[in-house]
Amino acid sequence: MEEQGVPLSLEMDEFDKTAAHFIVYDDDLPIGAGRIREIDSGIGKVERVCVLKELRGKHLGNLIMLELEKHAKSTGMKKIILNAQSYAVPFYEKLGFTVTSPEFMDADIPHRAMEKDISN
Repeated sequence: MEEQGVPLSLEMDEFDKTAAHFIVYDDDLPIGAGRIREIDSGIGKVERVCVLKELRGKHLGNLIMLELEKHAKSTGMKKIILNAQSYAVPFYEKLGFTVTSPEFMDADIPHRAMEKDISN
């Protein structure tokens, strides 16, 4: 939130209590996080994926995404969608996601919608 200037009022929402949250810790310090929630029958939406800036490039984002996907499969989801910040599209493409929209703005940051079939 602080790094990208996203206000708390946009970051916290009504889904915080019902989404499945995943947090990576270094001792007691949270260093990465993400959440997933079922938005429709069999469709999960990944949101709020982040890693502390100084720890990026250490595959923590991959770890978070793999755990989110594992959770999605274990709960019967067949597809995962997300809104990736445009600069992060290559990261998600390496994980098997495909772009499904033109660029759009969210919280004044360019994004692209993406999805991944996890039914196999």
